[in-house]
Amino acid sequence: MNQGSIAEGSAVSRLPAPVQARLVELKESLARTLGDDLECLLIYGSAARGGYRDGQSDVDLMLVLREASRAQLDAIANALQLARYAARIEAMILTAAEIPRAADVFPLLYDDIRRCHVLLSGRDPFSALVIDGKNRRLRVEQELREAQIRLRRAVVDGMGSEDALRGAVLRKVKQIRGPLHALLGLHGVERGDDLATVLVESGKLLGVDVAPLQRAHEAPGAAYEALTDLLARAVDDVDRLDDHEGAR
Repeated sequence: MNQGSIAEGSAVSRLPAPVQARLVELKESLARTLGDDLECLLIYGSAARGGYRDGQSDVDLMLVLREASRAQLDAIANALQLARYAARIEAMILTAAEIPRAADVFPLLYDDIRRCHVLLSGRDPFSALVIDGKNRRLRVEQELREAQIRLRRAVVDGMGSEDALRGAVLRKVKQIRGPLHALLGLHGVERGDDLATVLVESGKLLGVDVAPLQRAHEAPGAAYEALTDLLARAVDDVDRLDDHEGAR
């Protein structure tokens, strides 16, 4: 297998050698099986941003087909399952026609992919994609409110356990990186999209001390208070953006 077929100099080319080998193997298998029906193959998420952690992170793969027929899905099932269990390669399967039509319901995901991805083969379907700002704002609010709700439930389910609280806070902090980065963008704040930068800039924007979130392992209670404050202020902020839009 020629690992040079993985984009040289990209974050993907810095993945562990066994993961790269699996990606090359999967790419070649899909090309043989699908032929011209394979429109695009790309990597997004932490593996594309440079935040991949061996043994902890998944490799997010997007597979774009001309048509997702039952026969095609059956034909690639074995290769995708092998890649999943061998190297935590998780595939999202779309058709080329779906991508522009779904930009209104997946604005943050598509923003994230458009901003940072590594094209393994085919034509880039995101480079010219247009996303409406109103859909972006609505999705930011939805994801932030959902994080609030799920965090409360996690506290209840933890039944006072510090370990459970720690885990819930750490998970939620990672999950809100995307909507917080998008909220910064709505305010014209363009910074890096890594978690540490997003938290610091969000804290500045919303007037929240996010330092406890960086010490969640040691003091989950303080981190929880900081996170609930950050979420509440972020929700209020994005809600006010909606009021401003309605007034215009």
